[in-house]
Amino acid sequence: MLKFTPALLTLSIIVGSSAAQAQVSVKDAWVRATVAQQKATGAFMQLTAGEDGKLVAISSALTPVVELHEMAMDKDVMKMRQIATLALPAGKTVELKPGGYHVMLLDLKTQLKPGDSVPLSLVFEDKAGKRQTVEVKAEVRALNAGAAAAPAAPDGHQH
Repeated sequence: MLKFTPALLTLSIIVGSSAAQAQVSVKDAWVRATVAQQKATGAFMQLTAGEDGKLVAISSALTPVVELHEMAMDKDVMKMRQIATLALPAGKTVELKPGGYHVMLLDLKTQLKPGDSVPLSLVFEDKAGKRQTVEVKAEVRALNAGAAAAPAAPDGHQH
């Protein structure tokens, strides 16, 4: 039988809090609703990491095509591009929002209606290369939710 001495108890608290500190919290995850036949939409959320790390992959049982995107101004033109990873500085909240960093759900087969739930699997990597997967259920919100509508992307979809 394992006996907890004060030193062992202190060590277990330190190790436990260290592991908790490495976690990434995901708050306010939501997806913009779609209209019939719409093939793409955006997902948004707030990410806070306990230590420096990055978001390295996202997937969803809803669609095989999920990408991380960035919208930024380039010579007075708003442009969207896919990015491979998103840096998460320790203790700072990184917001994925309309008009900025966001997740794109592409090749949708079904309409997403307010009140629906979208499963997302987010994979984070710390400085040591250790990966953590966080499962999220993102609430589908009305088409006009969030910031003002973003300009249409070059392929015609809007998010």
